[in-house]
Amino acid sequence: MTEFPFDIRLLMLIAAIALDALIGDPDWIWRRLPHPVTWFGALIGICDRTFNRETASPGLRRTAGMAVVIVLVAIAWFAGVLIERLVTLLPYGFVLIPVIASVLLASRSLYDHVLRVLNAFHSGGLDEARKAVSMIVGRDPDSLDKAGVTRAAIESTAENFSDGVVAPAFWFAVFGLPGLFAYKMINTADSMIGHRSTRHEAFGWAAARLDDLVNLPASRLAGFLIAMAAPFVGGTIKQSFVTMLDDARKHRSPNAGWPEAAMAGALGIALAGPRRYGERVVEDPFLNDGGRHEAGPGDIGRALKILRVATAGSAILTLIVWLYLHT
Repeated sequence: MTEFPFDIRLLMLIAAIALDALIGDPDWIWRRLPHPVTWFGALIGICDRTFNRETASPGLRRTAGMAVVIVLVAIAWFAGVLIERLVTLLPYGFVLIPVIASVLLASRSLYDHVLRVLNAFHSGGLDEARKAVSMIVGRDPDSLDKAGVTRAAIESTAENFSDGVVAPAFWFAVFGLPGLFAYKMINTADSMIGHRSTRHEAFGWAAARLDDLVNLPASRLAGFLIAMAAPFVGGTIKQSFVTMLDDARKHRSPNAGWPEAAMAGALGIALAGPRRYGERVVEDPFLNDGGRHEAGPGDIGRALKILRVATAGSAILTLIVWLYLHT
C-alpha cells in the first residue's frame, strides 16, 4: 500500500503544508522543469485524442472514458508506490516525501492567484480585475461587475481550498503518495474532460463522477475549516456552519457548495447565483441569500485571510489527530 505508517504520514503532511505555505510553486523551478500536473495533463490529452472518437456512439465513448480513467488512476497510483519505494533506498530519503507532497498542494499558489485579482482592483480598476479573475474562473469576465468579479474570486478561493488543498492532503494522509498522485490524476482529468460539452459529456462522464466521489469527504472538511476561521474576519462559527448546512445542497455541484456556503456565511455575503459561462447562463440560487449582495474588493482580502487561517487549521487538525494516536 504505502511505505510509511499512518502516524508518520501525518507528520509528513504537516511538513508538506508548511512547505507549500512558505514556498509554494516557485516560478524559477517550473520554468525549467515540467510540473507533475502537466505530466498528468499530457497523458489525459493523449488519451482524449486517441480514444474519444467522434464517430463512436455515446455508449461506446462513455465505456472508453471509464477504461481510460481506470488506467490513468492505476498509472498515477503505481508511480506513487514506485517513488515511495525509491526514496526509502536513500539515506534519510523520507525527507523527500513532504517536499514532493508540497508540490501537489496549492494553498500558496491559490493565495497568489486570488491576490492578483485584489491587486488588480487597486492598480487598474474593474477592467484589470476582470482580466485577473479570468485566469482562475471559467465564466465570462466581461459580463461581471465589481460585485461579480469579487464573488468569482471568493468562490474560486473556497472551492479550490477544498480540491487543491484539503482533498490532496486528505488522500495523502490516507494512502501516502499513491493516494495523492491518484487524486491529482482524477482531479486533473475532471478539469480537462469532465465538463458537459458535446465532445466530453459521454467520454468524461466517469472522470466527473469519480471526482465528485473522491472530493466528498474533503469538501465537508474544507467547509468545517472555513467555518472555524470565520471569527478571524469578524464572522461567527455558528453563522458559517448554519449557512453551510442550509445552503450547500443548493449548489449544482455535490461538493463545491459546502466550502462556498461556509465562506458566504463567514463573510456575511451572498455567493453563487446567476452567472454566465460563454454563451451559457447558469441560473443558480444564491448561497446565503440573506447576506450582503454588494461584495467588494475588501471581501477578497477577508477571504484570503480565511484561506490562510483555514490552511493553518488543516495542519493543526492533522497534529491533533497525531497526538490522539499517541495518547
